[in-house]
Amino acid sequence: MEFGFSEEQRMLQDVARRIAREKIAPSAEYHDHTGEYPLANIRALGENGLMGIEVPAEYGGAGMDTVAYVLAMVEIAAADAAHSTILSVNNSLFCNGILTFGTEAQKQRYVRDVAEGREIGAFALTEPQSGSDATAMRCKAVRQDDGSFVVNGKKSWITSGPVAKYIVLFAMTDPDKGARGITAFLIDTTREGFHRGKTEPKLGIRASATCEIEFTDYRVQPDEVLGVEGQGFKIAMGVLDAGRIGIASQAIGIARAAYEATIAYVKERKAFGQPIGAFQMTQAKIADMKCKLDAALLLTLRAAWLKSQGQRFSTEASMAKLTASEAAMWITHQALQIHGGMGYSKEMPIERYFRDAKITEIYEGTSEIQRLVIARNETGLR
Repeated sequence: MEFGFSEEQRMLQDVARRIAREKIAPSAEYHDHTGEYPLANIRALGENGLMGIEVPAEYGGAGMDTVAYVLAMVEIAAADAAHSTILSVNNSLFCNGILTFGTEAQKQRYVRDVAEGREIGAFALTEPQSGSDATAMRCKAVRQDDGSFVVNGKKSWITSGPVAKYIVLFAMTDPDKGARGITAFLIDTTREGFHRGKTEPKLGIRASATCEIEFTDYRVQPDEVLGVEGQGFKIAMGVLDAGRIGIASQAIGIARAAYEATIAYVKERKAFGQPIGAFQMTQAKIADMKCKLDAALLLTLRAAWLKSQGQRFSTEASMAKLTASEAAMWITHQALQIHGGMGYSKEMPIERYFRDAKITEIYEGTSEIQRLVIARNETGLR
């Protein structure tokens, strides 16, 4: 693995850092409080190539690699996790899946507007009764005589669902085949038969709009099938492998923000006549925070590098996501503890970091699922 970053990667990181500091950080508290979708900021990210970092230029993207994506995600997440969630879904779950499995016509139709930030994409796999067990889905797509499909069913916890124009949907086309009976479809939410539910009132990442969606006799045309019929579960799992690198990056950004705020605080806050950073118990926390943060970053960069090299990265992505998400939860917990009452107050962003960190242990595969993936890949046992 090459530990140095190219000039292009550094330039994208600088762009992300500038937007994060000038536009996202100043509005983060407002968006967290109101839950208002940060459309203007998302447009700015799109205009600067950040909504399609790994998308080739011919489809409206920046044409960069996964390492550049990690560097940009960390900067955005350090300013506000909700913005990085939107960035992650657009890049990892929506664009990546279509670029990997879509036809040329599908790439031109669905990827360009999303990569340029003019439209928002979403990914619909989870259902009310099926989270980690994706094969238990009840949303069905029934083939018609003309080759089209009629979709009926619900999906839940759809990030960007309230605002997305296009969605990658997974539905059961042959229930008797289980995982091999799932097919992926490309959905235009402006068409008849698509319905959005209420926006979910979440603990964290509150400006990242999430809702339930429902299909009632929604018709999908044959050229709107992503990949081939029955390949949906394989597509979903492959896309989630890549998505886990994004969530690891998000967790690192949240953790870094909490860590940097803590370093500043322990130098300024005094107790018993000296800065609290001089106390050994505080120093021990700082040391552990730094070790966990750097370990998470290096594991994530390794997974990103492997993906960029076209090598297998499933285990490494799960290791990065598991390590980074649990590090973020631990680091934000310690940051809040060190800040004491001020950390518990909404006057400082520490409590927001703490709330935002929790979701990284849950979505795109819980910590428990990551452990299963790692162990099964290593042992070959199922």
